[in-house]
Amino acid sequence: MTTGLIYDARFLEHDTGAGHPERPARLTAAMAALDAEAWRTQLQELSPSAADLRWIESIHRLDYIRRAEASCAAGAAFLDTADVAISRASYEIACLAAGAGLKLADALLAGQIDNGFAMVRPPGHHAEHAMALGFCMFNNVAILARYLQEQHGLDKIAILDWDVHHGNGTQHSFEEDPSVLYVSLHQYPCYPGTGSASETGRGRGRGATLNCPMPAGATDSAYERAFQEQVLPGLAQFRPEIILISAGFDAHRDDPLADVQLSTACYGWMTARVMEIAEQYAGGRILSLLEGGYDLQRTGECVVRHLAVLGGQLKA
Repeated sequence: MTTGLIYDARFLEHDTGAGHPERPARLTAAMAALDAEAWRTQLQELSPSAADLRWIESIHRLDYIRRAEASCAAGAAFLDTADVAISRASYEIACLAAGAGLKLADALLAGQIDNGFAMVRPPGHHAEHAMALGFCMFNNVAILARYLQEQHGLDKIAILDWDVHHGNGTQHSFEEDPSVLYVSLHQYPCYPGTGSASETGRGRGRGATLNCPMPAGATDSAYERAFQEQVLPGLAQFRPEIILISAGFDAHRDDPLADVQLSTACYGWMTARVMEIAEQYAGGRILSLLEGGYDLQRTGECVVRHLAVLGGQLKA
């Protein structure tokens, strides 16, 4: 099993300012935890390159992209909402984050890796068609899904989002598209307020959105039950050609931004279950992109557990 890893020190140049939870230390802490593992050298390291404008534009309106570029160039403090702090380098780094998944996709479809993880920032799943939101500028996982379809000819893409906050931008990108299944487990009610169980898609896409809202205080057992009763059957019925994971680790019980109570081990368990479904229907193909996770130590531990299971170093 060859697992690809994308990381680049340039991701640290996205400066959100003092006190912002989405800070460069998230990545340095996670990389330090990963570097301490003996199996770290078994990961296939890849270097990202910025996504071409055409792929960003497959999800985002061109006037929004240009506005993001201009705002960063002008030294604006934030983009659209006060929680999306930006700096002069942020547009360039957001393009790099969007391109990381595309590089993993190329390596996966070329047979160079079996699965992969992109350790990127800024995260993406809250970014809407024409609006930055929730620390996110460009929707990395949505851009990747369209790239897989249009560049590599895949049709049925499943996106599993286990970030503790609902991926409103990802859902809205595909809610009328039956070729992309969006599955989300998230605290509800919670930011951003979307993601009720009644949101199942619209028009031709009705039934291709599966929300599994979790109450504050939900533990491993609640997530395991949701997986067994909803997530895994939904993925099996859809029969995806690849599974993408919006891998937020902020549902951990020690994370400061929400109230779900998952253990580190639960992330390994979920990863293993997704791998089983991927083996059955998608040739084992999984690509995972970092979303949230704001306790530095626990995020590092969860990244290590996730990659250890993806790479076959740990059974869960």
